[in-house]
Amino acid sequence: MIIGLTGSIASGKSTVAKMMTALGLPIVDADIVARDVVEPGTKTLILIAENFGEDILLEDGSLDRAKLGDIIFHEPAKRKILNDIMHPAIREEMLRQRDAFVKAGQKHIVMDIPLLFESKLQHFVERIIVVSVREDVQLRRLMERNHLTKEDALARIHSQLPLSVKEKGAHAVIYNNENLEQTEEQLKKILHHWGVL
Repeated sequence: MIIGLTGSIASGKSTVAKMMTALGLPIVDADIVARDVVEPGTKTLILIAENFGEDILLEDGSLDRAKLGDIIFHEPAKRKILNDIMHPAIREEMLRQRDAFVKAGQKHIVMDIPLLFESKLQHFVERIIVVSVREDVQLRRLMERNHLTKEDALARIHSQLPLSVKEKGAHAVIYNNENLEQTEEQLKKILHHWGVL
């Protein structure tokens, strides 16, 4: 079974992903893939440099994320160009990793995709788990973790699809409001129910 794991900023999705790894499930992590596809020498990074200029590269040939971030943050048209380069490369690599796990005989694979719904990638997976959290808990965690003001934290939370919408598109929801034991208990219950464990 291909399981999609998603959530929202500071919902605890990464914590649940670690629990799944500890249970022996292989994970394709979209965030790691996004970094890998722009390693020096990759065709993706070459395309980015062609479109945004060589000055978005650091001396060692790696991507200057801060500089690129500044450009796309202020110019939606440039952000679209970047997304049009990045998204196909990320999807291709994620599917390559998924298929490699299948070939290696893995019965169950987790695809950890933060923007699963926003990127409309539901067709990549068979079942979806959403890690959800109450907004007050999410806000507190995000402010503490990223040292943000309440306004900045809320702006980040509201830039994503609401968790209530993601919950509607899920096959199962893990409520990560309390402690890790309760979160892990919910995860194991879902995986047992699906015959994964």
